[in-house]
Amino acid sequence: MRNLFPILTVVIAIFVLWYAGSVALNAAWAQDKAKRAGVELTTKELVLDTMSQKKPKLPAPHQVAEEMWKTTGDMVLKGRGFSKRSLIYHTWVTLSSTLLGFVLGTALGVALAVGIVYNRTMDMSVMPWVIASQTIPILAIAPMIIVVLNAIGISGLLPKAVISMYLSFFPVVVGMVKGLRSPDHMQLDQMKTWSASPGQQFWKLRLPSSMPYFFTSMKIAMAASLVGAIVGELPTGAVAGLGARLLGGSYYGQTIQIWSALLTAAALAACLVGLIGIVQRVVLKRMGMAS
Repeated sequence: MRNLFPILTVVIAIFVLWYAGSVALNAAWAQDKAKRAGVELTTKELVLDTMSQKKPKLPAPHQVAEEMWKTTGDMVLKGRGFSKRSLIYHTWVTLSSTLLGFVLGTALGVALAVGIVYNRTMDMSVMPWVIASQTIPILAIAPMIIVVLNAIGISGLLPKAVISMYLSFFPVVVGMVKGLRSPDHMQLDQMKTWSASPGQQFWKLRLPSSMPYFFTSMKIAMAASLVGAIVGELPTGAVAGLGARLLGGSYYGQTIQIWSALLTAAALAACLVGLIGIVQRVVLKRMGMAS
């Protein structure tokens, strides 16, 4: 119960600030409507109006919750869980490119990290380019990636996955390089006294030592991959995915739709990162490490 108290306190504070913000930002429109209608709103009427507008500047939490239920649970009950108006369908589209980009980014990151640790030329030449690659704004490079891939006949899921990979490989590279280099000289010298080959040093010492760093970097990479998938949906004029929901909401001023897509993306990221955390605890426990 003691552990829950700080969490509940933060959650309550967020909701209080959210409601206060929705009243403050939506009050001007409510007062303008009342002025044109020649009536004067009481404080209660003003507050109720700010929380029931169809296109508010900042929707109230219950409006977002209603939209999320209407496009998820209610759709499922009606047997339309995967219709194109359902958040479940759009979440699945984004999740597909997120997972593919995450797998590609993790594989690329691990491969580069191994090369950087074992090859001094790669360490001196590749690592600076890996760092420099992250200075390019993803919003600038995403349309270029999509145009180039479309020009060679590649479209659909893969271009979005490539953008996800571009964002997700970097934390894996950095984490794995740090992890593979984490064994100290005494441990490496001990392996040499046992006449261990470089391959044995890698599998028996370096790789197990890198696991805590690897899982931590994967959590960051998963969140980055989701961001990449959503960004990848924006310049394509996509009609499916959470990015498409955000884009459609911005076109038509549907702020409630925008916020429901944002919170769905946040919940999806939390679930994916939490899943990696569960795998981390299981793997490290089996390896005799504290997670």
